[in-house]
Amino acid sequence: MGVLRDAWSYRGLIIIILTPLLLLPLPLLIGSKVAECGFTLLVMAVFWVTEALPIAVTALIPALFFPLFGILKSTEVAATYFKDFHLLLTGVICLATAIEKWNLHKRIALRLVVFIGANPGWLMLGFMVSSAFLSMWLSNTSTAAMLMPIVEAVIQQIITADSEVTMRRERSLTGCSNTDLQLDGEGLGLDISSLQGVVVWNQRLSYFTFPKNLPHTLKYTPNTSNVPIPGPQGRYHSVKDHMMCKGLSLCIAYSSTIGGLTTLPGTSTNLIFNEQINQFYPDCHCINFGNWFILCLPISIIVLLLSWVWLHWLFLGSDFRSLLSFRRERSEREKSTARIIEQEYNALGPLSFQETVTLVIFGLMVVLWLARDPGFMPGWASLFPQYSGYATDATVALLLGLMFFIIPANKPSSPKYETLISWAEFQSCMPWEICLLVGGGFALAEGTKVSGLSVWVGNLLTPLKNLPIWAIITITCVLVTTFTEVASNPATITIFLPILAPLAETFHVNPLIILIPTTLCTSFAFLLPVSNPPNAIVYTYGHLNVIDMVKAGLGVNIIGVLVVLLAMSTWGIPLYNLDTYPDWAPIHTTPNTTGL
Repeated sequence: MGVLRDAWSYRGLIIIILTPLLLLPLPLLIGSKVAECGFTLLVMAVFWVTEALPIAVTALIPALFFPLFGILKSTEVAATYFKDFHLLLTGVICLATAIEKWNLHKRIALRLVVFIGANPGWLMLGFMVSSAFLSMWLSNTSTAAMLMPIVEAVIQQIITADSEVTMRRERSLTGCSNTDLQLDGEGLGLDISSLQGVVVWNQRLSYFTFPKNLPHTLKYTPNTSNVPIPGPQGRYHSVKDHMMCKGLSLCIAYSSTIGGLTTLPGTSTNLIFNEQINQFYPDCHCINFGNWFILCLPISIIVLLLSWVWLHWLFLGSDFRSLLSFRRERSEREKSTARIIEQEYNALGPLSFQETVTLVIFGLMVVLWLARDPGFMPGWASLFPQYSGYATDATVALLLGLMFFIIPANKPSSPKYETLISWAEFQSCMPWEICLLVGGGFALAEGTKVSGLSVWVGNLLTPLKNLPIWAIITITCVLVTTFTEVASNPATITIFLPILAPLAETFHVNPLIILIPTTLCTSFAFLLPVSNPPNAIVYTYGHLNVIDMVKAGLGVNIIGVLVVLLAMSTWGIPLYNLDTYPDWAPIHTTPNTTGL
C-alpha cells in the first residue's frame, strides 16, 4: 500500500513520462507528418484531461514539437500564439476590472434582486438573471466569485430569520419544549414533561442539542419542514433551509455559465471558436458580435428559465402557486431577507462618478459591438468601405478598454490624478493562462491543417455520412458535453474544432451547422465541481454534496443540448444560411494517406 500511495502522489510525473513513451511508436514507425501531428495532439489531450501539467504549460508543446517534426518553423508557430482574440480579451478584461473595482456588479445584482422580491423562488430567479447578465461581459469565474458572497449573506439572513421565528414560537410555549419535536417515550416509564429543558435550542449554531445520557430507545420524529437537521456544524435550521441553500448555490454556478453563451466575449470557448473559424476559413466573415447575440440570446433565456424551473422543482418543491401570489402576505423570513438585501443595496450609496463613467463606457462598448456589422442592416463599419474587414470587435474593445487607463477616477476638482484602473489591477484580473492556452490551440489547429491530420480524420469519419445530419450534430453535442466534464472547456473546444471542421467538409454541409452547436455545448459542464470553475467556487461554500451537483447538472445538461438543437434547426438556419454549402468553405477532396 505504501508503494501505491507513493506512486499516486507522483502520478503527474508518471503520466508526463509514460504518455510520450507509449505514443512514441506512432511517429517512429509511421513517420508521416499526419502521424507526428497526431502524436502531438494525443500527448496534449492526455495532459489537458489529467492536468499532469498546468494547462497553460501544455499549450506550449506545439512550439516544441512542431519545429522538431518539421511541421512548422519555430517562427511560424510563434506567430500563431497571438491573435485578434488576445486584443479582444484585453479590452474586455479592462472593462471587467473597472466593474469589479467600483462595485458596479454588486449594484446591478442587488438592484435586480430588490426589484424581484425575497420569495425563495423569485430570489433564485433574480440571482440567476443578474448572474447571467454579468457573465455576458465578465468571465463566468469572476461572476460566480463576485456574487456568491452576496448569496451567502442572504442565506445566512434567511437562516437567522428562521431562528428568530422559532425562538418566538418556543417562548410562547411552556419551558423550552418544541411542538415540532415529537418524543416517543412509550415503554420507558418516562414522563415526557420531565424532559422539558433537556432538548435545548442552540441559537448561535441554529440546531437542537440532545444530552448524551438520553436513552437510546427514545425516538424523535422530525417535521422535515421545520425541525433542524444535522449538517456541517449544525448550520441549517431545517431540511427546507438546506435545500434552499443548495438551490441558491447551484443557480449561481449554472447561470454564470449560461449567460456567457450570449456574447462572443462572454466565454473563452466562444472566442476560441470565432478565432478558429477565421483561421480555418479566412473568407468567412459571417460571425460577429451582432448575429451571435441574435442567435444565442434566445438560447440563453430559454435555458435559463427552464433551468430555474428544474432547480426550483428539485430543491424548493413543485408548488409554483406561491410565485403567482403577488398580493399575499409575506412570511417573516421573506421580510427579513428583503430587509437585508435593501440594507446591502442602500449601503452602496448613490451612483458614484466612477460607476457612472464605467457604466457609460460599458454601454458604449455594447452599442458599438452590436452596430459594427449586425448583418441584417448596414453597420458603422460600412462607413469605411475602403477598409472593409480591417476593424473587428477587438478594435472596439481595445479602444474603449484603453479609456480606463486615461479617464481620471476622480472629478477634475481633485488634486490627485488617478485613472479608473491601474496596470497592477488589470494584471490581477487578466487570465494569462487562458491567453497561452488559446494560443496553443491556434498553433495546434494550424499544425493539423498543414500536416493533413484534420483532413485524414475527416475521411476516417466518412461512414457517419449515412446518418442524418441532425443525428450527427446530436452525437457531437453529447460527445463534447460529456468530454468537457473531465477536461477544461477551452481544452475541449481546442481539441474538437480541428476534427469537426473537415468532417463537415466531408459531408458537404455548412461547417457552422456542426461547429456552432458543438461550441455552445462545450460550456455545458455542470455535473462535477471540477468540471467548471463556477462549480468549484460554489462547492467550497459547503452547502452541496457531489451527488447534488450531478443530479441537478444532468437536468441542465439535457435542457441545454435540446435547446441548442432547437435553435440550430429553427432561427439559426436563416441567420447563417445553414441549409447551403458556403462558397468560403473548400470542396473536400480525398487526401493521400498512403503514408499512414
